[in-house]
Amino acid sequence: MSRPVARRAKQVPLRTHWIVLTMLLVCLASMLLLNGYTHHMFGTEPDGAVQPTGGSGSVPRQIVTGGAVIDAGDGTPRSVSPKARTIALTFDDGPDPVWTPKILDLLREQHVHATFFVVGTAVAAHPDLARRIVAEGHQIAVHSFTHANLATASSWRRSLELKQSQLILAGATGVSTTLLRPPYSSEPNALTDRDWKALQEIRKAGYLAVLTSQDSEDWRKPGTEKVIANSMPRSTAGQVLLMHDAGGDRSQTVEALSKLLPRLKARGFRFATVSDSVGLPDPTRKASVLDRGRGLAVIWVMRISDAVMALIGWLLYAAGALSVLRAITTVIAARRHVKMRGWSYGPPVTEPVSVIVPAYNESAGIEAAIRSLVASDHPLEVIVVDDGSTDGTADLVEALHIPGVRVIRQANSGKPIALNTGLRAARFELIVMVDGDTVFEPDAVRKLIQPFGHPSVGAVSGNAKVGNRRGLLGRWQHIEYVIGFNLDRRLFDLAECMPTVPGAVGAFRRTALERIGGLSDVTLAEDTDLTMALCRDGWRVVYEESAVAWTEAPASLGALWRQRYRWCYGTLQAMWKHRGAMVQGGRAGKFGRRGLTYLMLFQVLLPLLAPVVDVFAIYGLVFLDPVRVLSVWAGFVVLQVAMGFYAFRLDGERAGPLWTLPLQQFVYRQLMYLVVIQSVFTALAGTRLRWQRMERYGSLQAPVHPEIR
Repeated sequence: MSRPVARRAKQVPLRTHWIVLTMLLVCLASMLLLNGYTHHMFGTEPDGAVQPTGGSGSVPRQIVTGGAVIDAGDGTPRSVSPKARTIALTFDDGPDPVWTPKILDLLREQHVHATFFVVGTAVAAHPDLARRIVAEGHQIAVHSFTHANLATASSWRRSLELKQSQLILAGATGVSTTLLRPPYSSEPNALTDRDWKALQEIRKAGYLAVLTSQDSEDWRKPGTEKVIANSMPRSTAGQVLLMHDAGGDRSQTVEALSKLLPRLKARGFRFATVSDSVGLPDPTRKASVLDRGRGLAVIWVMRISDAVMALIGWLLYAAGALSVLRAITTVIAARRHVKMRGWSYGPPVTEPVSVIVPAYNESAGIEAAIRSLVASDHPLEVIVVDDGSTDGTADLVEALHIPGVRVIRQANSGKPIALNTGLRAARFELIVMVDGDTVFEPDAVRKLIQPFGHPSVGAVSGNAKVGNRRGLLGRWQHIEYVIGFNLDRRLFDLAECMPTVPGAVGAFRRTALERIGGLSDVTLAEDTDLTMALCRDGWRVVYEESAVAWTEAPASLGALWRQRYRWCYGTLQAMWKHRGAMVQGGRAGKFGRRGLTYLMLFQVLLPLLAPVVDVFAIYGLVFLDPVRVLSVWAGFVVLQVAMGFYAFRLDGERAGPLWTLPLQQFVYRQLMYLVVIQSVFTALAGTRLRWQRMERYGSLQAPVHPEIR
C-alpha cells in the first residue's frame, strides 16, 4: 500500500466529534430513560384492578372505620368524611384530550364542581386541560407522576413521584396542592400495613391522602346503567365518589354522569370539591416563581423526550424499510445477473496485459502476489512500482529474478502517483491493477479482461475474496465481502452504475485511463474516484464474478478500523467530487442517479440509521415486551442469514461461516456504524485524513504451478 508525501499528511485532531457524539449519546440515553420511565414502567392497569394484599394489623382502627380523607401524621391519625347529602365527585388518571373536555363541559352545564386527581405525565402532555380544570373552579390534586403504586415503590421513587407531580402541576397551572390520591387505593377498610406506611410517608411529604367511599367501577366498563347503580349512595351519608376521565374509552362514564347528576340533585344531594365537602381550607396554593420555572422545564424535557422517541420510531421504520428494500433489490438483481452467465461481450480477448503492482512496505506478501500473477494462463508483464519502501520490498522482488517482472523505484509519492508511474511504463492497452497483498487465481487475469471484447467497456471489477478467514474477524469480513460487496456489484453491473473497481482486482482500458487524465490523488479512495471518473466519461464498468483474487484482510480491530475509515471517508470524498453526475445525461447520468443514490441510501444513510435498531432493542428489552423486541431483532438477523445463504451459493462458498452472523451483530456491525459516523463527521468538519499503511501478515500463498514463465 502506498502512502502520500508529507504535503498530504496533514492530520487535524478528531477528538471534538467524539466529545459531541458522547454528549449526544448521554442526552439520548437520558431522553429514552425518561420516556421509558414515564410511559412504560407504571400505569398499565386501572386502579381497581390491583387488589391489596398483606396484613393490616398496624392500620389504626379509627382509620379503618373512618372517612376517606386521611391525615396520617405522627400524632393521632385522623380521618374525615363528607357532610351528609354531600358528594365529593372525583376523577382519576387525567387529563385526557378526548374525555376530560367532555366531562368538563357536562359539569359546567350542571353547575357542578369536582376534584380531578391528575397524573403528572398526562398534565405534561396536556397542560391546557389542567389549566382549564383550575380556571373553571374545579379542584386539582395529585395522582402521582406516572401512576406508580406508591405502596410498593421504593423511598427514592416515591419521593420522585411526588416531587415531579408537584413541579409539573406548578409549571402547567401555577398552583400547588396538598391533596393526593395514591394510585391503586380504594376504601379505608381495604388499607394494608404496607399502604399505611406509604400514607405516613406521604403525610411527611406534606400531603393529605384522599381515598374513596364509593366506587363507580367505571374502569370495568360494565355498562352505563351499572355505572349509575354503583354510584348511587345507599344512605344520606356523604360520599367520595370515584370516577375516571382517562385510561381508555370513558363514553360510559360520560353517559352515566349525564344521567347521574340530575338524578342525585333531585334526591337532595349536593356536589362539592373534596376540601369543601369535609370543611377543609382550600388546599391549593400559588406556586413560587422558581417552582413554576422548574415545572415548565420538566414539561419541556418530557415533550422533547416524547419527540425523540417519536423520531426514533420513524427512523426505525426507515431503517427497516431500507433494509428490506436493499435485500429485495440485491436478491432480484443477483438472480437476473446469474442468468447472464456465459453471455459474451464479443470475441475472445487474447492480447497481452500489463499488470501494475503499487507497493509500499509489502515485503510480507509481495512474493506470493508476484508468483500468482506470473502463474497466470494469460500472457502478461508485471510492473512493480516501489513507492519508497523501507522494508526492502523492491530488493525482494528483484532477487526473485522472474522473467517479465520489472521493478520501478520512486520516492514516496502515494499510491495514485505510483499507479500513474506504472501506467506510463506499461506496454499494453489492457491494464490490470493489483494490490501488493493480493493473490490471483491462475485464470483470473484471462477472465477479468474478457469483457473488453465490447468497445464500450472501460473497466472491469473482479471478485475479491478474503483469504485469511480462519479467525472470527476474518470470517466476518469474508461474510461482508460475499454478502455486501459482491451482491452489490451484481446490482451495479445490471444498473450500469458501478461505483468502485477494487484495488485488489480490477482491469482497465488504457485509452479510457488516459482520456480522464489517469489517477487522481485528491481523495483517499483512488479506486472509487477512478471508477466514478470513468463512468462520468461515458465508459461502461462491469463485474466479472469468475475472475477471483484472494486478498489479505485486516487481522485486528484496529487495522480494520483504519482500513474502513479510509475507505468510507474516501468514498464520501469521491461522491462529493462527482456529485455533478446526478444532473448529467447518458451513462454518466445513470451512474449519478442510480449509483450515487444507492450509495447515499444504503452505504451512508442506512449505517447511520442502523444504530437506531440497536438503541430501540435495548430500550425495548428494558421497558417493552422483551419477547416481541427479540422477535423483531431476530427477524433482521433471519433476513441477513437468508441473504447470506443465497449470496454464498452464488459465489460457490460453503455456508459454514454464516453461523457467526448473529455474533457479528454485537461487535462488527457497530464498528462499521462508528466508521461511517466518524467519516461523516470528518467530512463535515473539512478535515483531511492522512493515509495509514495497513499491516501485512504474509498469510496468503501463491497457487501451486509446475512452471513459471
